[in-house]
Amino acid sequence: MRVQSLTLVAAGAALLAPTASVAAPSPQQQPRTQTRAEPAHAEPARAAPARPEPDRADRFRRGRIRPEPSAEREGTVRAAELLAKVRECDPVSHGRYRSDAGTPATIPVCGTRQAVFWKADMDIDCDGQPGARCNHRTDRSFTAATAYPRSDGRPLDAERLPYIVVPGPSRLWDHRAHGVRGGSVAAVIHGDRVRYAVVGDTGPRDIIGEASYAAAKDLGIDPDPHTGGTPSGVTYIVFKGSRVKPIEDRAAATLTGERLARQFARGD
Repeated sequence: MRVQSLTLVAAGAALLAPTASVAAPSPQQQPRTQTRAEPAHAEPARAAPARPEPDRADRFRRGRIRPEPSAEREGTVRAAELLAKVRECDPVSHGRYRSDAGTPATIPVCGTRQAVFWKADMDIDCDGQPGARCNHRTDRSFTAATAYPRSDGRPLDAERLPYIVVPGPSRLWDHRAHGVRGGSVAAVIHGDRVRYAVVGDTGPRDIIGEASYAAAKDLGIDPDPHTGGTPSGVTYIVFKGSRVKPIEDRAAATLTGERLARQFARGD
């Protein structure tokens, strides 16, 4: 932006002829206030590029999106600390689960004194309250209900609340017998990221490895219910006897999860 010289000219004229009155420029001629001077030949300042505008799901598919800023904040418990505690498996399930329909059953549910855990894929659960990302149009298997409702009786919001899905109770494994229920707190690990969620829904009795749109997004996993998810590399640790009330209190889930994860990592 070039600097206007009207004011400087007027000031010079005043010095040469102090008794002469200088007329104030009309509103149309009034020079704009400048924030910094630039050479007369300088290019006009360029405006900063606009912040993200494309569809978030599309940007996930292209590998350019990052989790929400709130999800970027790291806790004090690192992924490596938790993974070191789940290297060995003491099975509590009476058999193994599939990651998807038609795949081999290779995934056991394992147990410790403090938690149960499994290592699987992540399918995207978009059930519950319909929204811009989770609805009958975006998810062919969408259901406007979740096994565990909000405190006001409405279904959970998969777009906003990080939650995981546990298999429905069966002879293979009944999560209720191990202190796991709606609102139980889970640490979910993918790569070097640890995020906290609640148990929010139940799924098929022979399939394991599913979490909400919001949980996937927080972990940097494509949350698109049709094309998203990841085929492996996700560890789910659910802390026995834990519970967040109300179930939709995301901040409480994070605080409780961090505390329980710290105890789990220390072996308390």
